Formats: sequence, structure tokens, C-alpha cells
Amino acid sequence: MLCWGSTMEGQLGIGEAGDPVCEPRSCKAFDGHGLKEVACGGRHSLFLLRDGRVYACGSNSCGQLGHDRPGNSPGEQALNSQKIAVVSCGWAHSMALNEQGQVFAWGAGGGGQLGLGTAEETVPIPRLIRKLCDHRISQIMCGNQHCIALSKDGQLFTWGQNSNGQLGLGKGEPSTLSPQPLKSLSGIPLAQITAGGDHSFALSLSGAVFGWGKNNTGQLGWANSFDHRPVPCHIKFLRSQKVVYISCGDEHTAALTKDGGLFTFGDGSRGQLGHDSIHNEPLPRRVQELMGTEVSQIACGSHHTLAFVPSSGLVYAFGCNTSGQLGTGTRGDAKSPIPVKSCLTGCLSGSPPTWLKWMKCLLDFFKANWLFVSSPSDDGHFKTNPKVPGIDLNSVRLLFETLSKPPFARILDFESLLIPQLPCSPPDVEAMRIYLILSECPALKDSKNYITLTIPLAMAILRLDANPSKVLDNWWCLVDGSVFSRLVDMYKSIVVFLLTGGKALLIPVFLESYTSATLKLLEKLHKVNLKAGHVEYNRFYIPDVTTLVDIQEDYLKWFLSKAEIVKHWFSSVQSSVTLCAYPFILNARAKTTMLQTDAELQMQMAVSGANMHNVFMLLTLEPLLARNPFLVLHVRRDHLVSDALRELTVYSDVDLKKPLKVIFDGEEAVDAGGVTKEFFLLLLKELLDPVYGMFTQYAESNLLWFSDKCFVEHNWFHLIGIVCGLAIYNSTVVDLHFPLVLYKKLLDVAPSLEDLKELSPTEGRSLQQLLDYEGDDVEETFCLNFVTREYYGLTEVKELIPGGDSITVDKGNRKEFVEAYLKYVFEDSVRELYSAFSSGFLKVCGGKILSLFQPSELMAMVVGNNNYNWEEMEKNAVYKGEYSATHPTMRMFWEVFHEFPLEKKKQFLLFLTGSDRIPIHGMESLRIVVQSTSAEEHYLPVAHTCYNLLDMPRYQTKETLRRRLTQAVEQYEGFSLV
Repeated sequence: MLCWGSTMEGQLGIGEAGDPVCEPRSCKAFDGHGLKEVACGGRHSLFLLRDGRVYACGSNSCGQLGHDRPGNSPGEQALNSQKIAVVSCGWAHSMALNEQGQVFAWGAGGGGQLGLGTAEETVPIPRLIRKLCDHRISQIMCGNQHCIALSKDGQLFTWGQNSNGQLGLGKGEPSTLSPQPLKSLSGIPLAQITAGGDHSFALSLSGAVFGWGKNNTGQLGWANSFDHRPVPCHIKFLRSQKVVYISCGDEHTAALTKDGGLFTFGDGSRGQLGHDSIHNEPLPRRVQELMGTEVSQIACGSHHTLAFVPSSGLVYAFGCNTSGQLGTGTRGDAKSPIPVKSCLTGCLSGSPPTWLKWMKCLLDFFKANWLFVSSPSDDGHFKTNPKVPGIDLNSVRLLFETLSKPPFARILDFESLLIPQLPCSPPDVEAMRIYLILSECPALKDSKNYITLTIPLAMAILRLDANPSKVLDNWWCLVDGSVFSRLVDMYKSIVVFLLTGGKALLIPVFLESYTSATLKLLEKLHKVNLKAGHVEYNRFYIPDVTTLVDIQEDYLKWFLSKAEIVKHWFSSVQSSVTLCAYPFILNARAKTTMLQTDAELQMQMAVSGANMHNVFMLLTLEPLLARNPFLVLHVRRDHLVSDALRELTVYSDVDLKKPLKVIFDGEEAVDAGGVTKEFFLLLLKELLDPVYGMFTQYAESNLLWFSDKCFVEHNWFHLIGIVCGLAIYNSTVVDLHFPLVLYKKLLDVAPSLEDLKELSPTEGRSLQQLLDYEGDDVEETFCLNFVTREYYGLTEVKELIPGGDSITVDKGNRKEFVEAYLKYVFEDSVRELYSAFSSGFLKVCGGKILSLFQPSELMAMVVGNNNYNWEEMEKNAVYKGEYSATHPTMRMFWEVFHEFPLEKKKQFLLFLTGSDRIPIHGMESLRIVVQSTSAEEHYLPVAHTCYNLLDMPRYQTKETLRRRLTQAVEQYEGFSLV
């Protein structure tokens, strides 16, 4: 052991007091005894041996040596029955920690720094701090007149003098005679604690530094403020520096980083900061003289600092040197690092100081107990911040797998106690990681624990204040898609669990609370997914909802609550939670029911309004002003478009919400739905006629898009928009071959390159090749500028951006070219036409209800979907006349039909219903009717499209039926361009 500095009280343990020792001197007292650790106080020292014995020397004015022998040479303390693991010294008191985690204290106790519950001025013999006996302590640290202890389960305790807030218990809190828990740092995994004169620090595993107490010289590193801090404050400047160790002097602080950087701040009056000045530094500043070297160990005295550089084997010292404590051979202060006398080199380079070994033990402990944190050799855990959790969820799962095994099974019982105690405002982002960790616990996925664990976790997350809640959102954006999917699926399962068995298990108020919390957490996850794109939107669907909940009733309840109508309208429904308020869990079928319910509600309101108006008119003897409760269109077959424009123009928006009735001029048929369907089919057939040039048909995809060269007025597009809206409102599927991008635009979703690939595959692939091209010769290879297009055989140049004709597409601007091209195709070139269409559509189907749909769902509402179930169609078929399901002709018909390939089956559907797609509610909502006729075998089957009715002659053989049905299907042209 080497020592130097003041010997006034014999604190170096080298004999009688004398002049200061100005350079390292060997102390033979412990030769051969295995010295493990040394702790220095104001004027005394403690020596810990490997066998757990403790020796002390120096001043004993307050009993801080723990024995009554002279202090000029080390004497053993009265702790010989204990095996001590750690020692620490304050100004005039001492502490020791045994291997069982018990803490002993002795020396000056007037300020309560011994934690014994009394204010005895001196305690000459070590005493057990009984208030800490229920906790296994792993670290202890003494300040001048206060102490800090950290337990193995992460709890922090402080006691003693609190004149400057050094206990961290809060503003105005008095000094305390016994240990008090420092709750403001609970939840943060701490790696180290340390104390200065009247200030304290804690370092987390991820390198977050927290300081509190006296700050008169900036020793807390709190920006440009010198105010004392009575509670722990995060030193934000050091967050990104990867701090691994903190050491405190009387009024200054030093921080060591993982890459060997040394930062100092606080009192610089004696040069102890090493910045070649005697100025105070309120902000952590790197010691420039040591840049380029890698410091591995640091230590602070009251007014000086030491740093060890292993590459050179040198210890550097700076600061106060009045007693030779720098070990440089002189007694003048040093404002910059200077090497300690070289005789120290061999000793330090050969045997790392105790604190380094202790740090290794600490890291081993956390490696075993905090498996989910990135390993010390990895920088991952240092990156913990509001945007990065710095956590390895794979290790979390491995940990839970280990804990779920019999030896540890009961450990997981803690969760039911832990979750309700999670704070709404965690002290630091590092404490937020508990929410990611708990989400991986297998016990949460067990339905037995839904009520006690999983739902309370959702409630704890929802209780978070705005900023920590945003942090969790950021972290969820970064987790693996499989992790996110498991979380979504888990809470979807809870919704089903509550809807199926909740009423039997829970009283209504709890059922409502639990259901609301689960749905709100799913809503939070859905918003995260909108940004992160972890899963497809339909991953949030809960299909069981349509069978477990009356969607119509739920929607009406939601509608009434939004309208602030009497909340107890539906007395049979006990819960005020409405699933319609969370549309992301509803599939297209459920949303269609919502929209149709809304349509019926709007229709009923329009009809009721008309009826009330009519009653008023009758009472005032003005029956001629009566209103029709239906939207009645009188049209002629040979003037369908002009008549429809005329009729729809005179009606108001409210009238368009009424049930639609169509009357063809000169025909007496009552419209029970078939006439309306025929009207839609015939009108769209005429509107889509190529002769008008309203739409361009893309041969490659068979899809239609607005033509920027058309020969009709814009009100025709407005009419198509109204017709599409009316089709939805009147539950009619129409055969419109528009791409998905049309429905995206209606819902304000930006078009993408994928939309162009759908509409014009060749163009889309070409643009993708442009983006993917790796060469630098983009200009020569693609020869593009902004942009040439062709119309009806004539070439016309259109600039995508101002001056685009002279701008060549290169590697640097190709992305902007693609974006401009898409904008032109889907927006600029069709702006007026689309605007007319959308205004017509939204005139009928606008409002909040539309925003609940995804583009693909809205598309399915208009044109149906392709989720075919041919067996379901057979099962739901209706027979008339002689036919029945067992009739020989019908048996042959279904045999032939099921033998058709898919495309032929779709052709049959088009032939019979006017569309090769099925309603959004599925095949069960598509009811076809087959009736017998007296026609002979050489006649073809006849389809009455408006009624889904098939006239089928009584064919005698299967082959004849197959031939006639195939002929009828293939001769059908349909009502559209395709």
C-alpha cells in the first residue's frame, strides 16, 4: 500500500504524526494480510482486509475509529465477529457493511448521520442500524454529515443532516436521525451511489446521473444554476456521455465515461477541476489535458482529484496540495493534471484499485438480477432516452422463462402488488422500461390473470402523464413487429373475454371500467401502429364482436351519446362503453352495419321531418306544400342521364338521405329494390360509355381513372359521385372498376407508387426500376425529364414542376420526379373532375361515419368484395315453381356450377347480379332465386339481374345444362366497360 498527504492525526497509518508526505510512501502495516479497500474521512482512515476485518487510524475525537487505541497506527475495530464487505468514511463518522447486507455505524452522530434514531454526539463502538435490517444493503456512502445506502432490491435510503437538501427528501424536509426511503428514484435501476460534502449523486445502469443537495459552486452540474436541489435532478448534459462512475469531493464532482473521458464540475478554487483555472464550473466540462488518453479510475478528495491512465501507468493529480495530497513531491496547488511520483506506477498498474473490483462485482450482480438490460460490454443500455429504450426484449423473455420454472415460480407473484403502485409520472425514462418488461411476462397472457394483472397493467399505462406516455409510444414504435403483435392480440383477447363472460364475473361498474381500459389501450396501440406500421390495420379487428354485440344498438347508443340525448335511452344496456367509439376493432362487415344503421337513422329522420311538415301543412290547409317522405326519381329509359341530372339537382342534401324510389316513365312496376338496382346498373352503363371519354380504361389492369380529356360537363362527374353515395346508402352493390386510390382520396389518404402499379402496372414498375437503379448513369439510362404524355395519338408535353421540361431526371432528384409524377396522375391532371365526383359522393355519404372506414373497406362497400364462398351461396338459394334443392335439374345445376373454374363462376355472378363481386356482408347476404320455366331445352337460362333471379328451363341432361349455361354466361356483356 502506498500513501501520501497529511499525517497530522496519524491518518496515513505510518507512525507518529509529522510533516506532510508529499510523494507516495510505502506502508508496511498490511503486508501479507491482503488489503482489499481503503476509505478516507476528514482526518481518519479505514482499512478493509480480504478476510473481512477492519482497521482504523487517525483522529478519534468523535469515536470514528471504533476502538480506543492510539490512532497513529492502524488498530482493529470491535467488528471482529462480522465479515465486512464495504467500508465508508464521513468527516468524523464511519460505516461498514457486512456480507449479509447489514450496516454498522460509529463516530460523530450529532447530526443524525449514524442513522441510529438518536442524536448522540459520539458513538465509539460500531452499532447496527436496525431500521435497515429488513433490507439487504449492497452499497453505502458517507458525506460530511449524511449517509446514503442502496439495497439489493433497488431501494435508496438517506439520513443525517439535510441543511442543503443533501438527503433528497424534498424542500423544507428536516434532518433525520434514521434512514428514510428516497422514493423519487424508485423504479430506476441504480448502478452506483456516492456523496460529497453536502451533496449526493446516483448513477443508473444506463448512465443517467442524478444529483441533489448543495449547489453553491455548481457541484450538481445543473446548467447555469447555483440553487440547491432538495430532490434528485437529472443531469441532462451527462446523459449521452455514457457515464460509468461518479466521485465527489467537498464541493466538486468528477464523472468518468465508458470511453475513458473525465468530466469535472463545481468548485474550482484550488484547481481541483483540472481546467487550468480556479473558476467554478456549473456545467460538466471535459478535462482537456487528459483528452487523447483513456482514464480508467478516478477518486476525489475534499479539494483535489486523482485519475489513473492505464496505458501509461500514470496517476494524474490536480487541485489543493497544501498537505502534499497530490503526491507530486511539492506542496503547490496544481490547476492542471500532473503525474504523481513514478514510484506509484508499478503498484497501480499491477493491481487495480478496490473500486474497480467492486464495480465488476456490481456489474456481475446486475447481470444476474437485471438480465434484460444490455450487457456492460454493449452500449445499448447507455442509449436509454425518450426515443430508445435501451433494452433487449429477447433477454426479457429468457428471464421470464427462467423465473417461470419451479424454483422461482413464486417470484412472479410480485406483479399483482407491483402494477398498482406504478407511478403516473416516473422519475426518469429509465424507470419507464418496466412497462416493456411486464408486457413480456407470460402470466399476463393467461386468462386467469386478466383481472388481476393484465387489465391493471393497461390501467397503469393509461394513468401515465402526457410526457411519459409519449415516451412509451416512441418505444412501442421501435419494438419488433412480433412483440407488438403479441401485445395487440393479448388485449384483443381480453375484449372477447369481457364480452363473453364479463357480466357473469363482474359487477357492472367494474365491467365497464375494465372494458373501457382495455379498449383505450388498444386505441393507444392503434395510434402507435399508424406511425410505425408494425402490423396491417386489420390485425386490430375483433371478428367476434359482430356476434357478441348488437352493432345496430351499439351504434345508436353511440350516436345518441354524441348527440347528448338521454343517456338511459336503452335501459337494457347497462354499460356506457360503446364499441363504435373504437372503430379500428370493427371489421368491414361491422362498419357496414354501422353505416347502414346511420343511413336508416338519417332516412328515418328525413321521413319524420317530412311527415311532421306534412301534418303542419294539412293543419294550415296548405296540402300542396306537402313533402314526399321518399327520394323519388322519375326517369325515362331513353333519357336516363339527363333525367337523373334534372331530378337530383332539385333535391336538397336532406332529401338525398331519404329512401330511394325509382319510377321509369310509362312503367307501373312497384320499386321493392329491383327497380332501384336496375336504375343504378343502367345509369352507370351509360355514364361509363367510352363515347363520352369521361374515364380512361387501362387495358393492362382493366381499371378506370378520370380522363383529363373528356367531352361532358363536370356535373356528370358530380352525378356519378351522388350515384355511388346513393348506392351505399341504399345497400346496392355497383360494378365500378375504379382502383383503390379513388377511395384513398375520398378518405384523405395520400396516393403511393403502389397505387400506380395497380392502375398501370407497366408505368408503376418503370418508376420502381428508376428508384431501385444502383448505377450513377441515371440520366443516360432512363432519358427522362418532367414529363411527356400522350393523348389520343397526339403527344403533349406537361411540366410536372415549373421549368420541368428542361430538368433531367438524375440520381439526386429521381425521388422528387416520382412524387411529382404521382401527384400529376392522381391529383393535378384530374383535380376539377375528381372534385366534382367527391362533392357528389360526400353530399350523400359525408360526415364522421365515413372516416371510420379504411380505403379498402370503403371500396368493398361500393363494389363488394371477392371473399367467395360458393357453398354458402348454394345453401342460401331460394327456389320457385317446380324447383327445390332436391330437384334433379337443381342438382345438375349445382354440380355443373361447382365444376366451373373460378373465372367462370365470377362470370356467372356478373350474369346473374350485375357484378362479379359479393356484398360486404358476405355470401350469406347474397340470396339468388332460381325458378322453373316452361321453355324448351334449346332455350338459354335468363337472368333478371335486378332481382338476382334466374329462369332455368328443365334440362334433362347435365351436359345440356352445362352447354346452355356456359353459352348464356359468355354472351352476357354486363353494364360497364369491362
